[in-house]
Amino acid sequence: MKGQNLRGKTLFVTGASRGIGLAIALRAARDGANVAIAAKTAEPHPKLPGTIYTAAAEIEAAGGKALPLIVDVRDEASVLSAVEQTAETFGGIDICVNNASAISLTGTLATDMKRYDLMNQINARGTYLTSKACIPHLKNAANPHVLMLSPPLDMSARWFAGHTAYTMAKFGMSMCVLGMSAEFAADGIAFNALWPRTGIATAAIKFALAGDEGLRHCRTVEIMADAAHAIFVKPSREFTGNFLIDDSFLYGEGVRDFEQYRVDPTATLMPDFFVPDSSTPPPGVVIGEGSLNP
Repeated sequence: MKGQNLRGKTLFVTGASRGIGLAIALRAARDGANVAIAAKTAEPHPKLPGTIYTAAAEIEAAGGKALPLIVDVRDEASVLSAVEQTAETFGGIDICVNNASAISLTGTLATDMKRYDLMNQINARGTYLTSKACIPHLKNAANPHVLMLSPPLDMSARWFAGHTAYTMAKFGMSMCVLGMSAEFAADGIAFNALWPRTGIATAAIKFALAGDEGLRHCRTVEIMADAAHAIFVKPSREFTGNFLIDDSFLYGEGVRDFEQYRVDPTATLMPDFFVPDSSTPPPGVVIGEGSLNP
């Protein structure tokens, strides 16, 4: 990990106007990477921070080159156009990051079909479409990677019971990893999934799940950005088809200081959902009781 960087590499990142997507983009930008910011937010949102243009300014300030693109991952023409524009602007695509996601932690009777469709169109279908659009360009890249911000395929009823529709949509993203990693192994394109052990301090946590108090019990987006970076510098032919938990993976890469990622060192860490019981934290990391899983 040390000494390897993404200088000159081109990333296509969905949902990169804020949160984890932006953090991954900024981490690459500090190496001197090119980043296509593929997101819907062109005008400031009353509650949510960031637009594709503010993200582009941050990426340029960090040392990268940015291409802000208004993209709806539900719209095939929108995605195809954005991917082609990225390849034309930067001379190709090296890394595809499927970060765009919609969430509704509602039970079956409380989930209307419009919300069901939204989650499945953005999460599962959007990931499939974006990956499909990038693959022809990735085949020409020296070390091509596709990353899904999605969970391990732990087929436990507890991950479905409270929010079957959302889990189906997120697991759809992970199924793309399972299938495409094998389908494109001969092409040397890596497909991996990355998921956080704890809550991550994002707008989704603040406004949809746990409020300001919940943020104190989270880690910062930087842990996901560092983990993603460590994935991207690995040889794509040798590192594919993995379902990674952020801290366990980083521990394996030599990281020992996980305190640096805590929002509030005095608050217990809140476990995220979808983390299998078989996945234990790195030595010295203590996770609190409960979960974001309702």
